[in-house]
Amino acid sequence: MEDETLDVDVVDAPQPRPQSLVLAFFGNHVLDRGEGDLAVYSGSIIDVLGRVGTGEQAVRSTLTRMVNRGLLCRQREGRKMFFGLTPHANGILRDGGQRIWRDGAVNEDWDGTWTLLGFSLPESWQRQRHDLRSRLTWSGFGALYSGLWIAPGRVDVREIVSELGLDAHVKVFHARADEFTDIGLMIRESWDLESLAARYVAFDKRWTTADLAADPVATRLRLVAEWLRIIRTDPRLPVRHLPEEWPARQAQDTFRRIAEQTEGPAGRMAAEVLETTPLRARPTDGA
Repeated sequence: MEDETLDVDVVDAPQPRPQSLVLAFFGNHVLDRGEGDLAVYSGSIIDVLGRVGTGEQAVRSTLTRMVNRGLLCRQREGRKMFFGLTPHANGILRDGGQRIWRDGAVNEDWDGTWTLLGFSLPESWQRQRHDLRSRLTWSGFGALYSGLWIAPGRVDVREIVSELGLDAHVKVFHARADEFTDIGLMIRESWDLESLAARYVAFDKRWTTADLAADPVATRLRLVAEWLRIIRTDPRLPVRHLPEEWPARQAQDTFRRIAEQTEGPAGRMAAEVLETTPLRARPTDGA
């Protein structure tokens, strides 16, 4: 059930996962605050996520899972529990910030190169195959054929492959397409452009008509979480090979306009309502 303090029209809007909201919260109001690493009181996190319809129990369960996954660390201050970012979560947020604020959703500077990744895994390795495909999708790859994936530009996949223990089963090449290749057709066959475009159109429609007058913290939290959810599935394909009037540009303009409008008010409100304390030490393993 959506919190009544949020006056954004969220009809048909996907509800972000609690973990995505927690990460968006830390990215908006904790990361790079200019006063050292901070930990946030659990009650403050519960209050803010409650503004976008996430219940207290869901928030507490999410915080516990994120500690277990090495994304957050706990810090007790008297009878209160505070949570801070681990180095792993810090890296995730900086990567997301790169995608959101610097790379953008429109690829106009593609140099014509592609990264090709081929793999062959034993039939019984279903989990490894699923994990590899998921990581490749996040990194912008599409399936050219079942065991051959492709992404625009030069993509470094060494960390992905090594983390999954698949070095001996993967081959990576960087190449250019021959003039014989219809790149536009290849893109349409390898990526679901229709679904991706529909997400941009829906985002733009929702936020163009949004009422931003009520709660800037809640508005910005939902805005950033929803935008990141979209661009995480966007491979940033070269715009010159996409359909005319590709909707990512208009959606990005809408996102940046509202992000700019809410940055100041959300920051001031967060400074008033959030209880923080210096993070004494971030364990290297996130435990």
